[in-house]
Amino acid sequence: MTTSLIPAADADERYARVRDVLSRFAGRELDLDDDVYRSEATTGHRNRALAGLTLAAGVLGTDDVDDATDPYFRQCSLLVSATDLALMGATLANNGVHPLTREQVVDARVARDTLSLMATCGMYDRSGAWVFRVGMPAKSGVGGGIVAVKPGEFGVGVFSPPLDAAGNSSRGVALLELLSERSGLHMFDHTAAPPSPMGDITVGEAEAEVTMALRGELDFVAMEQVVHDARRLVEFTGATTLRLDLEAVTRVAPVAERLLRAMVQVADAAGLAVLVVNRPAGAP
Repeated sequence: MTTSLIPAADADERYARVRDVLSRFAGRELDLDDDVYRSEATTGHRNRALAGLTLAAGVLGTDDVDDATDPYFRQCSLLVSATDLALMGATLANNGVHPLTREQVVDARVARDTLSLMATCGMYDRSGAWVFRVGMPAKSGVGGGIVAVKPGEFGVGVFSPPLDAAGNSSRGVALLELLSERSGLHMFDHTAAPPSPMGDITVGEAEAEVTMALRGELDFVAMEQVVHDARRLVEFTGATTLRLDLEAVTRVAPVAERLLRAMVQVADAAGLAVLVVNRPAGAP
């Protein structure tokens, strides 16, 4: 049904669009395995039956079952390596930006939604146990491959054909469980304290101006600390100008931008000038 919802004039165009996006995820043009495709097309009676049921329910994106199932069979027959899987995962981890080609393959919201689906149902009927034991969004395939993602950090691709009862790679699952345990990759693990966004603090002559150098990713928690520390610093020095140096900042989250703008408004009403310098791309 998902394949049928891709806007296209026919099955060939629908498959071409899917192949193009998956190739961009891999960073190279992916090839079709004709033998696998023919096998899928010859034996895929259950998939055609499911497509027929969705058509009868009025939710299939086309009036022709084959327009949905044929591009699906073909996309399932694209050849990828473990390296391709890792790069696909890394692209999702990197807000949809391929780590090598630097292409924005999908926007950040699509990447986030995809990871959400992977975390909740990517490992078939073992998805709940997977989140409990491994704690990384992942997607397995009956070919024996698994792609797992550490959001904001990296992707992992593994391949081993023997499958368990749920249709997941037995060795792949065991390896990723071990990797997560030994390397602390579970998404619900956390450090004892969040990393500080505060860098160097410089006080100007006569303490009229102070500069706070910020670093890393400014999210809600980081910006809350910046606001708190800025207030204490200004009260301690009596400064009338506060400079926020964002040169070492890698990202400013929307909520951090709102907090920063609110801080500037409050400071302005109190007679304190706030200057933001060395803005990174996307910063307020």
